[in-house]
Amino acid sequence: MLSGKTALITGSTSGIGLGLALALAKQGADVMLNGFGDVEAARAEVAAAARPGARVAYHGADMSKPAEIEAMMRACEMEFGAVDILVNNAGIQHVANVEDFPVDRWDQVIAINLTSAFHTTRLALPGMKLRNWGRVLNIASVHGLVASAQKSAYVAAKHGLVGFTKCIALECATTGITHNAICPGWVLTPLVQKQVDARAAQAGISQDESKRQLLAEKQPSLQFTTPEQLGALAVFLCSAAADNIRGVAWNVDGGWTAQ
Repeated sequence: MLSGKTALITGSTSGIGLGLALALAKQGADVMLNGFGDVEAARAEVAAAARPGARVAYHGADMSKPAEIEAMMRACEMEFGAVDILVNNAGIQHVANVEDFPVDRWDQVIAINLTSAFHTTRLALPGMKLRNWGRVLNIASVHGLVASAQKSAYVAAKHGLVGFTKCIALECATTGITHNAICPGWVLTPLVQKQVDARAAQAGISQDESKRQLLAEKQPSLQFTTPEQLGALAVFLCSAAADNIRGVAWNVDGGWTAQ
């Protein structure tokens, strides 16, 4: 149970972030959402799932802009009194060979996928240290552990996020604040569904076959990890049972990195 705790989750209006928000709200946490798209639908879904008394708010900070990130952190503290659980989930992707990679896209991927976690964490830690309790969950990726071609910015950012997680875990090792990374493989988010659609259209195959081919390339289980599974892991990492789990990169990848 997380009643009395506040969770701020970046990039939480769809996909993995929304799944994490739903899981934490179901445990009684107040939730600050962030992201783009259909904000009201996401907010309504989380509010409907939340335990009685738990509240849901939203801030539209652009994760590439430090000033907006700071405004979001302050708004969460003003609204709920604290940031107890910080989930750094916001991320974007761009695919290209290094020599063709647009410089502005590289900078944007690094800013949103990596640097934003530095800004949220540095702003959350003083309050967490004051209360001697906190959970920071960085949603990295299997690409924080291994690489794929044409994803240099994403892989660099996610590897950096895993390293950042380990450093801050050590800095907070004697406190009640834990830092861990979750590293999913394929999750059927709206972005991945676009890849499935494109493959199906290009090859003239069914959706099911397109999904099977996508999974078969990397994920031996031939099963997508679900946002609900990731949410359950996040709830566990916020529990007392995880008090001494620190600096872990926890892959949920159907055997991808076991190969």
